[in-house]
Amino acid sequence: MRLDRRTLLAGLAAASVARPARAARADGWAALSDRAAAFDQIRAMIVAVDGERRVARVFAGPALGTPVNVKSVSKTIVSALVGCAIDRGEIAGIDATIGDLAPGLIPSGADPRVADLTLENLLAMQAGLERTSGGNYGAWISSGNWVADALGRDFVTEPGGRMLYSTGSTHVLGAILSEVTDLSLLDQARQRLGGPLGIDIPPWTRDPQGRYMGGNQMALSPDAMLRFGEMYRQDGVWNGTRVIGADYVVASWQGRTRSRWSGLGYGLGWFLGRHAGADYALARGYGGQVICVAPALGLTMVITSDPDQPARSEGYFGDLMELVEEAMTLVASG
Repeated sequence: MRLDRRTLLAGLAAASVARPARAARADGWAALSDRAAAFDQIRAMIVAVDGERRVARVFAGPALGTPVNVKSVSKTIVSALVGCAIDRGEIAGIDATIGDLAPGLIPSGADPRVADLTLENLLAMQAGLERTSGGNYGAWISSGNWVADALGRDFVTEPGGRMLYSTGSTHVLGAILSEVTDLSLLDQARQRLGGPLGIDIPPWTRDPQGRYMGGNQMALSPDAMLRFGEMYRQDGVWNGTRVIGADYVVASWQGRTRSRWSGLGYGLGWFLGRHAGADYALARGYGGQVICVAPALGLTMVITSDPDQPARSEGYFGDLMELVEEAMTLVASG
């Protein structure tokens, strides 16, 4: 799914203009909240329409302001940090290569094509290298050098080809960002996202070289997740402050490939879908951690869940997608 850039910009601009809040019935939001409460794995949910909270509920676990493990929602955070680095001129663009930016990260003996992998290849899960997620995840994090292990793997498809979801690709992105900014991933997240959004970002897992993990194990509160999603909904702006360039927001939501498991499209760290006549972007983490943004509907939705239980497309994640689609329908019909 690749939307025309002009159409995307127009939609984003329209979504950022103040307009009367759509009037979905209060009983509809109550029913949505009650439906969510029936799921054993769910922990919290926030639904905001045009910036107004229609649902804000803790079902189990800590308060909405307490950071929790958002798992692979971290990949979307790292994508945002790539946008921040581009805005500052530290990276020329998503077509910059590993060889251009951080050749020292490439291990000896790696396939020569590794140097030509672009940031876009890594962001869109189209690097072509053997995955480090799924059944390969344990061996990868047990290695002595996560970056070298990820980049030293064999190519199983051509770069720019089919989607191969791999946390190692996002970890490599984090390492590249640290090389070009001279800041740890934690410092970047705190200075470039945490500060402007007014959110807390605590330290998280590091690799054997001391690099903060790119692509997993970050912690954000549901309130912080909502602000992050609202910033994207408003074209990269939060409370009048530009956090990420508008062009990067547009590029992030242009589909480049598609997940064979969920059927959703995939852009730069965002899954992409369409429902109720509107496009939506989804940050997704293991166990059922979700940030959903539907700009044309003014909708931002956050869900946190038990991070230690799986959420497969045919099971709990499918249930969550029904909640997302129900919320979109409520707004579209209001």
